[in-house]
Amino acid sequence: MPKKAAKPAKKYSSPLMASIHETVEGMQEAGAVGLRTLREFDALCLTPVRPLAPEQIRRLRMREKASQAVFARYLNVSTGLISQWERGEKLPAGPSLKLLTLVAKKGLSAVA
Repeated sequence: MPKKAAKPAKKYSSPLMASIHETVEGMQEAGAVGLRTLREFDALCLTPVRPLAPEQIRRLRMREKASQAVFARYLNVSTGLISQWERGEKLPAGPSLKLLTLVAKKGLSAVA
């Protein structure tokens, strides 16, 4: 019997939500719950990513005691982009916003 591919680790908002989500995933695999219901649970259980204001990004960088250049290297973006985020000229989105959220929760070492 072929092995299933490993699923990527999910980050839940709490241990309780992780348990509930795993239960619903099992129910979906057994055919008792539809894929649409599982997707709705994903939205409820996974750690939310909220927009960050320019000042929040600057404070986060300062908390980590990193220059714009060092912060940019950790996030794999340009120094100019960090500057634009901090001035409010551009807003982080997608993977960049997820990385910033991770740094806010766990520090720069989480993305090193």
